[in-house]
Amino acid sequence: MSDASNAALILGIGNLLWADEGFGVRCVETLVRRYQLPDGVTAMDGGTQGLYLLPYVQAARRLVVFDAVDFGLAPGTLLAVEDDAVPRYMGAKKMSLHQTGFQEVLSAAMLTGRLPESLLLIGVQPVELDDYGGSLRPAVRDKLDAAIELAVARLRDWGMELAPRDPSDAASLNTTALELDRYEAGRPSEQAACRHGDGRILFGDDPCV
Repeated sequence: MSDASNAALILGIGNLLWADEGFGVRCVETLVRRYQLPDGVTAMDGGTQGLYLLPYVQAARRLVVFDAVDFGLAPGTLLAVEDDAVPRYMGAKKMSLHQTGFQEVLSAAMLTGRLPESLLLIGVQPVELDDYGGSLRPAVRDKLDAAIELAVARLRDWGMELAPRDPSDAASLNTTALELDRYEAGRPSEQAACRHGDGRILFGDDPCV
């Protein structure tokens, strides 16, 4: 039986609609599809919820966060940061609304004395964010497997065993319409969709007008 005090939250934050912004959510989605989570371990699509995530973070003893983060490194670089260093990177060079929001979540958890005992941030340096409706760029998508294995290894170090899931045992983090393969198959081509703004209101050299 799992020890309730070993509760862990695996959190993917970001926005699936903006290219590499979706990295964190795609990581959690893939992890849930590949592994069975033991009692006391919760996987969550945190989206861009900001402070709404505070109760979940406060309730966790261990926290794993997947995200696209501006480390100032080469695009596609994967980096794991732990414990006291995590808030510093979550607030480094604002790239999107959710990053500042999650730094505030960690700060609020600290101020209330309910910051998780252990923190692990697994981040990737994005290639492209400004592509509405676009998907993960290849250099970022190629890091999904490595990111997941880093998380699984750390969870096992914390005493939480994740068993590989039988491929026939389908599991989904969100509605299946949002899963990576279906999302890729269903979205329009760059020629058919305006990716960098709304062609109804943009003028000048915008290719979508």
